[in-house]
Amino acid sequence: MSRKLKGRIESEVHFASGMSFYKLALFFIFGSVFGTWYEEIITLFKFGHFESRRGVIIGPFNPLYGVAFLLAISIFSKFKSPIKIFILGSLIGGVFEYTLGLAQEIFIGSRSWSYEGQFLNLHGRTSLVYAMIWGLFAVVIVKIIYPFISNLIEQIPRKPGKIISDIVIVFLIINMSITFSMLIRYNLRTKGFEPLTPIGEFYDKVFTDEVIQDIFPDMIPLEPDQE
Repeated sequence: MSRKLKGRIESEVHFASGMSFYKLALFFIFGSVFGTWYEEIITLFKFGHFESRRGVIIGPFNPLYGVAFLLAISIFSKFKSPIKIFILGSLIGGVFEYTLGLAQEIFIGSRSWSYEGQFLNLHGRTSLVYAMIWGLFAVVIVKIIYPFISNLIEQIPRKPGKIISDIVIVFLIINMSITFSMLIRYNLRTKGFEPLTPIGEFYDKVFTDEVIQDIFPDMIPLEPDQE
């Protein structure tokens, strides 16, 4: 039996077999939820109280972790050596975190983390310690989490699996789009720019500074000399 025919048969029997779109989408969703809960647990132990660490306006999703999970499995899934995954994961994770921090400062005018004062930090956006944590995450994701979650996903019945996945995917796309545009408007509002569209006016009425700070309590606006 050819590999192509075998793959077709498996795709008809199993839901989201192999590196299919649905498996990657569900893994992105899992990573988004996992990252949110991970940060909230760390915050709870660190500060002794609960703080939201979601990355969107609705639901326990942090898309940045979802992207990180996808990067890990797409880049390192064929690597056998945990040491190699750790080293490359640390490098790519550090670049990823630095880029995200820079993008947030440019487009949203705020910071959600700062490693200033830590050993070998780079403009406070990443550091050696946290780059190594990303490397450790890469090993755990590729060697432990992905095989386990992949097997669970393939056990989902085909038809309900596709329907539920499509609904969640559309919901997240809308959720992330509104969140990103709302935060851009928030940045413009803090700089004194009036809304130019009805959408901007709606954002100003519904997503006030107090509401945004409640949703994203770790997001700190940049001082004028930091921009």
